[in-house]
Amino acid sequence: MLLSRFERMIARRYLLPGRSEAFIAVVAGFSLVAVMLGVAALIVVMSVMNGFRAELFDKITGLNGHAVIQGYNGQLRDWRQIAAQAQATPGVTSALPLIEQPLFASFNGRVEFAQIRGMRVEDIRGNAALKGKEVLGSLNRLTAGSEQIAIGSRLAESLGATVGSKITIINPAGAATPMGTMFRSVTYTVGAIFEVGVYDFDKIFIIMPMEDAQTLLLLGDAVSMVEINTIDPDNVQKIIEPLNEKIGNRGQMIDWRQMNRELFEALSVDRIVSFTVLSIILLVASFNIVSSLIMLVRSKTRDIAVLRTMGATRGAMMRIFVTVGTTIGVLGVAAGGLLGFLFITFRAQVVQFIGLVTGTQVWDPSMRFLTELPAKTDPFETIGICVMAMLFAFLATLYPAWKAAGTDPVQVLRYE
Repeated sequence: MLLSRFERMIARRYLLPGRSEAFIAVVAGFSLVAVMLGVAALIVVMSVMNGFRAELFDKITGLNGHAVIQGYNGQLRDWRQIAAQAQATPGVTSALPLIEQPLFASFNGRVEFAQIRGMRVEDIRGNAALKGKEVLGSLNRLTAGSEQIAIGSRLAESLGATVGSKITIINPAGAATPMGTMFRSVTYTVGAIFEVGVYDFDKIFIIMPMEDAQTLLLLGDAVSMVEINTIDPDNVQKIIEPLNEKIGNRGQMIDWRQMNRELFEALSVDRIVSFTVLSIILLVASFNIVSSLIMLVRSKTRDIAVLRTMGATRGAMMRIFVTVGTTIGVLGVAAGGLLGFLFITFRAQVVQFIGLVTGTQVWDPSMRFLTELPAKTDPFETIGICVMAMLFAFLATLYPAWKAAGTDPVQVLRYE
């Protein structure tokens, strides 16, 4: 929409009303602030939701893979053959043996539930979710037969253990005796304490070499499952589909969607609901723009009539008031984008400040899964939010501009 020099001058004068129209300026200011808050809120919330999903996905698949092949009886005896078949499948990047078993860990009279995870030593050291996440100690201490283990930071806090502590792991499925089944208790030394950033993982996981886990669980050479990673997690079902016939009745295949279906479905619904609710703020801001422009048109009725008698067209009047309202929207969008960027950049400090003021723990890892507030801004999504806000602002200008263009100068100036 191109404006003439005269139209730009009038629009600029109407954007800054005089003292007699101070109330109109206040309403326009509120409109700008409402647009700013709406855009900032949408950018921040959608970035946090995207970051939460991406971070949670990376942590979960980093430890559990994109899919797993589990034995029906909890054991895979021919896991080497299964891993080789999976590795040969197009699109599969790795197939790693795993042992997982829920047991109990005891230290100094404290007993906590623990998820034992046995992995090959090279897989422990090369795992992206574990690599560099040591809080104390080192994963390099974990070798087959060393009786060294790594435990999550939250589990270490619950047990009161640290590096060098002797932890007893209790396996209820022990040896059978005439007196009944005896619990199997094995003592290990804590060689490392890690923190992957997912509260539930840090609360229960104990990592040990696969050979030590096989000895603890009396599995012999068997494993619990084979973890599969692919080139495209979103198409994992299509990639691993050829494996179903090869595996037969030796095990069942479960992908990351099936393992965490409820969680990711809840995130998807929450994301849609948050976007819808926060978009209402932009609608309210649009109504504010309508109100301020209607008041501006009514206060400038005589000026509009004079301009019309001087040769200004209806189209010129439309363009002037559309420009005024759209400019308010554009300024609000720009300010909202800047505010959202600042909030995302300093989100940790903002959360700490809110917690300090309210005296509550705003981000509770036990409730939020992740230990820190994540954020991941999608440029295309941000552009979409800004375009939507400017579209709302533009549509809000049409009715007041149409009313201004429809002003009859004869009727207005009859009694002047």
